Amino acid sequence: MITKSKPESRLMTEEADFLQIKAIDHVHFYVGNAKQAMYYWWKAFGFKPVAYSGLETGNREFASYVLESGNARFVISAPYSPSSPLASHHMLHGDGVKVIAMEVDDVEKAWQATTSRGGKSAWSLREEKDDFGIYRTSAIYTYGETLHVFVDRADYKGVFAPTYRPIKDKETQSTGLAAIDHIVGNVQLGKMNQWVSFYHQVMGFRQLMHFDDKDISTEYSALMSKVMQNGNGRVKFPINEPAEGKRKSQIEEYLDYYLTPGAQHIAIITGDILATVDQLRHNGVEFLRVPDTYYELLPDRIGSIKEDYKTIQELGILVDKDDEGYLLQIFTRPIQDRPTMFIEIIQRHGAQGFGKGNFKALFESLELEQERRGNL
Repeated sequence: MITKSKPESRLMTEEADFLQIKAIDHVHFYVGNAKQAMYYWWKAFGFKPVAYSGLETGNREFASYVLESGNARFVISAPYSPSSPLASHHMLHGDGVKVIAMEVDDVEKAWQATTSRGGKSAWSLREEKDDFGIYRTSAIYTYGETLHVFVDRADYKGVFAPTYRPIKDKETQSTGLAAIDHIVGNVQLGKMNQWVSFYHQVMGFRQLMHFDDKDISTEYSALMSKVMQNGNGRVKFPINEPAEGKRKSQIEEYLDYYLTPGAQHIAIITGDILATVDQLRHNGVEFLRVPDTYYELLPDRIGSIKEDYKTIQELGILVDKDDEGYLLQIFTRPIQDRPTMFIEIIQRHGAQGFGKGNFKALFESLELEQERRGNL
């Protein structure tokens, strides 16, 4: 029986950190063809395939691949049967993120703490066993059909989880992607504060930043965003909602095609964005491009940096600064047929922000893409 806790009276900018989340453990994508999606992440983004689960390993429900680049771990799964829950998820959403999993010391305690504060349970303590030990999880729902799964690997020494077996023959050319920086969720108009409150009250996060429609707007569209962060700062979840505008915003386009709230993009850290983006372009990854006029005033706006401004412009990288330093970032075009999820590549030189100075140029570029698709 779950005992409901009373809401805590603490400032939105203060975390409780009762979950003691260590880091994002993995992000799990449900897709239509896991083998082809694995190949894309392997060859285009330089993620190394490290594990496989499927018919050959006793998994009769779905084929699944685990890929890693630095500390970033993606799981790509596709169903064998049209009656599988994975199939119904893919039928509705297309390729997309089902699970954002986080590593904790005690999954049962994490489940009790979140469900007692109003979180909706997906499952309580679940123990999966094989020759490599016990893999423990529990899970709650967040926005849309997305799950937060709590993971405890302390007593599990296998490659990923039961039914997964190592992949050893996939030589990989790294692109330098090191870890997940943040994951952005898109929700409906008027729902942002509800989910901000969820992360504050249910998950113990604090609000790190707030951007309104004056910060993120163009002539035609706007959105609002609040960034939620856990206690150790390793898990950051910006929450976006559309704002009133003359035309359809990128958030509305996402919701039209994903059909529910969901994860819009994953930002991945690199230590050398020039080399990373150059390699990704060579591998066929397509990026958004801002107008060249963006770069005319960039040196005056940003000042002296380690990277070469000419190379930055050639690669289409954006630069912004805050009181603590500067960052470089670039965004891919949608990585599947539906205009839903995309990837951000980011390098931080002290800066803790999210590229506020780039919002207008970026959103005008996104609107050009929407217009080409007939969705503006």
